[in-house]
Amino acid sequence: MYGSAAEGQAFKESDPHKPSNPYSASKSAAEMICQSYCNTYGVPLMVMNVMNAFGERQHPEKFIPLCINKISKGEKLTIHSYKGSKTAGSRFYIHARNIAGAVLFVLKNGKLGEKYNVQGERELDNLEVAQFVARVLEKPLHYEMHDDPVSRPGHDLRYSLDGTKLKDMGWQLPLNFEESLRNTIQWTLDNPEWLDQEHFISMPGEVSSVAPAMKPGYNVDAAIVEGKAKVAAMAKL
Repeated sequence: MYGSAAEGQAFKESDPHKPSNPYSASKSAAEMICQSYCNTYGVPLMVMNVMNAFGERQHPEKFIPLCINKISKGEKLTIHSYKGSKTAGSRFYIHARNIAGAVLFVLKNGKLGEKYNVQGERELDNLEVAQFVARVLEKPLHYEMHDDPVSRPGHDLRYSLDGTKLKDMGWQLPLNFEESLRNTIQWTLDNPEWLDQEHFISMPGEVSSVAPAMKPGYNVDAAIVEGKAKVAAMAKL
């Protein structure tokens, strides 16, 4: 939502949104809609921005499952890079369980109306991630650097959030990055069906039908009452 971060830059919660593509603009718009309901109707709201998630059961099109799949098969991997194809784009990857832990922490310690960034343990470029996966798999890495991804126009090459606010509240990552990535790789190898896109889509528990549409404003009052009751209950914990 904040756009591509320059080298050494990390976006704070108060920084303005500057989405680079329609996908990130849709996330920014969703946050604004939630904020408008908070302002207008008093819907209890806390916003959390997170870095690139990974973990077991992730969709096979995502970068880390894609690395596991292609490297294990000896296929060539495309690494998005800056102009000149010398330096790969970078991310602060974070395991899904760390994100869940951050959500629970904010629910207990956060304040309504506030925003919180959840930063990963350390920054890695995508080539380093692919090399890590290859070492764990004990397979050679075949790759090409690509500085003009036609399939990803408006692609942000560097994401970076400033996680100081949450850390100052006492938040610590429950899981180590390397250990959680090793565990994810091993789990995926033990459950290779999760790398099959057709199998992934047809799995029980996946969305099989579209929820019926609601009329504008439908049950808003009930949602507000329920939300306030839940916040009050959590405050007593």
